[in-house]
Amino acid sequence: MIIAERKPLAEIVEMVQDCKKILVLACRGCVTVCSAGGEREAEILASLIRLGLKKAGKKAEVFDASLVRQCDREYIDGIDQFKGKYDAIVSTACGVGVNFIANLRPDDNVFPALNTTFFGGSAEQGVWSEQCAGCGDCVLHLTGGLCPVARCAKSLMNGPCGGSVDGRCEINPEVDCVWQMIYDRMGRLDRQQEMTRAAPIRDWSSAGHGGPRKQIREDLSV
Repeated sequence: MIIAERKPLAEIVEMVQDCKKILVLACRGCVTVCSAGGEREAEILASLIRLGLKKAGKKAEVFDASLVRQCDREYIDGIDQFKGKYDAIVSTACGVGVNFIANLRPDDNVFPALNTTFFGGSAEQGVWSEQCAGCGDCVLHLTGGLCPVARCAKSLMNGPCGGSVDGRCEINPEVDCVWQMIYDRMGRLDRQQEMTRAAPIRDWSSAGHGGPRKQIREDLSV
């Protein structure tokens, strides 16, 4: 899922300081799961914005609402009910949701309440770790299901850099060296011999270096 965290309140208040009627719009997707932008968080943020504006000597009405998802037209049509009612929409979705809302509301101020950080999973209660970089050319079948693009500090494709010590990353010793993890896992699977084949130079064009990416499924498109 997409992991995000709320921006500092002072930054959000500064965004909306000149607005008189503000909607804090929650997303009930990924950001709800990581406790950053769901209905509860949007309600709390709306209250904090009211207090922040009041402290700054500003007066505004602040409301909160939610959509099932802010990244899917099937659910995002509900945004029409808010048309023309607010000076600003503060989205607690990930950056994708903010973009979608801005596309659909070209004449409205749309502001992000969150910083989108990475694709990850829940490591333990209240802790999420990056697992995928969305690079567009998955190599997990070659690395035992562990991603060197996202989980190696240098995104190396042919084993560790030589600077790791006792299975810990050279760049951040608090992090396990994913290539050590890959080596150990491939050994348990009796597949270490596969690691003797050098990976070719990676084509990064699928990772978005050519601009925004688009995926089309002809069997689903109208």
